[in-house]
Amino acid sequence: MIDTNPQKIEEILTRGVENVYPSKEELGKVLLSGKKLRIYNGIDPTGKLHVGHAAVLLKLRQLQDLGHEVIVLIGDFTATIGDPTGKSKTRKSLTRKEVLKNAKDYKKLVGKILDLKKSNVRFLYNEKWTNKLKPSDLLSVASNFTVARLLERDMFQERMKAGEDISAQEFFYPILQAYDSVVMDVDMEIGGNDQTFNMLAGRTLMRKMKNKEKFVLATKLLVDATGKKMGKTEGNMVNLDENPNDMYGKVMSWPDGLVVPALEICTRVPMDKIEEVKKMPNPRDQKVFLAKEIVKMYHGEKEAQKAEEEFNKIFRNKELPSDMPVFEVTKNNYFISDLLVESKLVSSKNEAKRLVEGGGVEIINGDPTNGDNKERISDWRKEVILEDGMIIKVGSRKFVKISLR
Repeated sequence: MIDTNPQKIEEILTRGVENVYPSKEELGKVLLSGKKLRIYNGIDPTGKLHVGHAAVLLKLRQLQDLGHEVIVLIGDFTATIGDPTGKSKTRKSLTRKEVLKNAKDYKKLVGKILDLKKSNVRFLYNEKWTNKLKPSDLLSVASNFTVARLLERDMFQERMKAGEDISAQEFFYPILQAYDSVVMDVDMEIGGNDQTFNMLAGRTLMRKMKNKEKFVLATKLLVDATGKKMGKTEGNMVNLDENPNDMYGKVMSWPDGLVVPALEICTRVPMDKIEEVKKMPNPRDQKVFLAKEIVKMYHGEKEAQKAEEEFNKIFRNKELPSDMPVFEVTKNNYFISDLLVESKLVSSKNEAKRLVEGGGVEIINGDPTNGDNKERISDWRKEVILEDGMIIKVGSRKFVKISLR
């Protein structure tokens, strides 16, 4: 039985939605009709799942709760090509082994949003059919598109202006993604607004190969009023497998303007409650509400409360974390760049150099509330003499305790 509750359908069509093709009105009519739809979202395992993925997964969950069939498509083939969306240069190709490693925990993490106990959810992998295409099959599929149409992509236009290359395989990416829709015979695709070109390619192919309408719902992207988004380069990407403390702390580092969009797009907080949060006079209180809500979604209420207490202990009371990693050493002298890499506080010497020169590395001996016990490192070539119990701090959230053996 398909739920056709008008209020639920209206929220599906409006909350966190950027565009619907061919229109919200047309999709609304179908959802109200009680027809069961097959709806999918494709995820290329090029990295970890993060809260930005929640915008699409939450929309899938709403439709799953109405009784529609939902498919999470793991792009284990398309990920080896590399989606050109938003890229000024060709992506580095991934091996199938790398792709499968990235996707290892996807089902478990997706299960924090979708109800995997229900029979109306499936996980599929597009390598199963894409890698079986013969050259003649591939050419037949590609014949439904023109080079002029593919060149309309804004990133391709930008690359041509900049004199950058466009690889042939990047041309094939939207064609192969479009083929996924045909093979699965879907009625609808959901994805981020940056995926609109690819999703509309699937709509075109469905019409030409199956003479069938495919609805496309593009969700808003998680950006603030200035267009800034959370991401790897900003260092505040919140991955779904993060521990509660890191998750909470990263959300608290987001720009103020990201809070309300995140509540709308990435949480289940009712819209009337979000209106109340918008009226909070202190932006920090808004951010606290968001941080607790996100941690609660993935770790539960108890862990969200503990994460808030730990955050206040470190940032408000200037104390050390209750629990921190220990780095055991057998020598008492290290160049700071080697120390940061070997203790896993950073991933590379280049990152260590950048953080040191940016004033983001401190050594703490004793009570951290006493400024005399802290030394900020400014020379990335400096040799540090280690003492048992010494604390190395990187940025605002990373700590390691030294243990001399």
